[in-house]
Amino acid sequence: MSGRQKIHLKDICYARCGDKGNMANIGLMAFDSEKYELIKKNVTPERIKEHFGDWVRGPVQIWPMDNINTLLVLMHGALDGGVAMSLRFDGQGKSLGEYLRQMEIEMD
Repeated sequence: MSGRQKIHLKDICYARCGDKGNMANIGLMAFDSEKYELIKKNVTPERIKEHFGDWVRGPVQIWPMDNINTLLVLMHGALDGGVAMSLRFDGQGKSLGEYLRQMEIEMD
């Protein structure tokens, strides 16, 4: 056994979401600095793209905000055109943060 355990992001952070046109932005705010380091290590643009599948059609960018234990995630092409064009249930992307919090990561 490897000794590595899987947890969901929801167990170690909050999320706050919004929209900027056809882009969704998500702030992942860790409960503490130790959990923030886990998030920084495991939450990558590639993992996010894999987690969301074809819902995110453009690139994913991540900016660490170390002073407040937060990652700012910007997902281009994630809102099917944006709130004024999309027929999606959640054209503003408010639920995307909760979906991201369902992503599993490994901890030592």
